[in-house]
Amino acid sequence: MLSLQFIRENTDRVTRDVLLRNTSAPIERILQLDEERRALLQDVEALRARRNTASKAIGASKDAAGREERIAEMRAVGDEIGLLDGRLKLVESELHAKLLEVPNILDPNVPKGPDETSNRVVETVGSLPTFDFAPRPHWELGEIVGGLDIERGAKMSGSRFYTLKGPLARLQRALIQLMLDEHGRAGFTEAYLPYMLTEASLYASGQLPKFRDNLYRDAEEDYFFIPTAEVAFVNLFRDEIIPAGQLPMRFVGHTPCFRREKMSAGRDVRGIKRGHQFEKVEMFVYCEPEQSAAEHQLLLARARAIPELLGLPYRVIDLCSGDVGFNATRTFDLEIWAPDQGEWLEVSSASNCLDFQAWRANIRYRSPGEQATRHPHMLNASGLALPRTLITVMENFQQEDGSIAVPQVLRPYMGIDVIPVQA
Repeated sequence: MLSLQFIRENTDRVTRDVLLRNTSAPIERILQLDEERRALLQDVEALRARRNTASKAIGASKDAAGREERIAEMRAVGDEIGLLDGRLKLVESELHAKLLEVPNILDPNVPKGPDETSNRVVETVGSLPTFDFAPRPHWELGEIVGGLDIERGAKMSGSRFYTLKGPLARLQRALIQLMLDEHGRAGFTEAYLPYMLTEASLYASGQLPKFRDNLYRDAEEDYFFIPTAEVAFVNLFRDEIIPAGQLPMRFVGHTPCFRREKMSAGRDVRGIKRGHQFEKVEMFVYCEPEQSAAEHQLLLARARAIPELLGLPYRVIDLCSGDVGFNATRTFDLEIWAPDQGEWLEVSSASNCLDFQAWRANIRYRSPGEQATRHPHMLNASGLALPRTLITVMENFQQEDGSIAVPQVLRPYMGIDVIPVQA
């Protein structure tokens, strides 16, 4: 959340960034409410000062008739204060709700553009694979090795669900374990997190109110199923002051993610590229503002380390203004090549959110030797997301008979060199 003071002092920039995002936000209404709030506060304070002065005079007066007249007058003042206080609460409530609708400011270096077509390719790493045979899509490979069953997943839960079994289930587990191990060795503290969070937690992280329609919710309890571990990580220190000397704090966690994916007919209808439930390894950083640019690059480097270890071609994308997420000031996407469809699949978004989420979650910290508190910067990145990483491994390492070579780095986890064709 942007502070009211920041919006007031940087109205032109906030308004410009909203337009660059190709979205809308109630900036004008926020400023109107702010003016009304300040006027009401001024009126209430003036009336209270008047009442306090009159109370002292009444106490000191020896004129009984005059005292009663002043008391009646102050009762009327009290009634007026009550009315103004009521109006003030309504104004402040609407003002807070409107502030939650304003996206983060944009980093000045973000490419300008209305949508993903304006994203900028920063770097492409690795050579695209070539095959002496026609490469198969991952859903065909999954059937050949007998480990992917989309029909049974749909039977149990409907469209956009699937099951993995045997070597493919182990391959996904091996990928997750590799990611956790590698990020852990890099100094990230592994965390086990709740998969269901309260509504307050979703507001704090920035998923609510904007993305309510994309969330799964328990109909009877105040629980939302997490769309990403980022939401839980944001709330680790909600309404707390982080003691001096603890920043930066770096975390990594593996969780399932649940999202109401709204897909157009004919788009991504085959396979497991998009679904309502998927696995993800997520990295998260709390840091001082002066550290956030370096931490952003660290997160991107950690995400890049995984396809490099796997031997997969990937590229880094600098998202344009119209494609940067609501909470972020700047985002780099990591995409891995999928041969069959001839496309790059997003497996990570590394985002710097500045102090946007810290304001929403009321998180502060103290620097060593200081009593005053500041809001920390908060950053996140997938490290990486499944099933798209699984898809790219299957398609890039496929062999002519449909078997799948296990990447060298995963063989100690798998105990096999090849996922064989099902007998």
